Amino acid sequence: MKGHLRVWAVIVMIVIASGLAGCAGGGAEVKTQSYSTTLGQELKDLEEAYKKWIITEKQYEESKKSLIEQRTKK
Repeated sequence: MKGHLRVWAVIVMIVIASGLAGCAGGGAEVKTQSYSTTLGQELKDLEEAYKKWIITEKQYEESKKSLIEQRTKK
């Protein structure tokens, strides 16, 4: 049950982050960002959601790509 909550939390964070990515407006640049989980843990949680058929392969691949791009952006 706790694992499902974590998976859903990751999915919600990805959806919110994707939606807010276009809201920076006016060329504003975010200089700092902190995360409460590591990229590795988020990728594991995402993979777990895919393996449990909570998300589709397409959602998994898109979310994985988005996470990596967000976390490795300098």
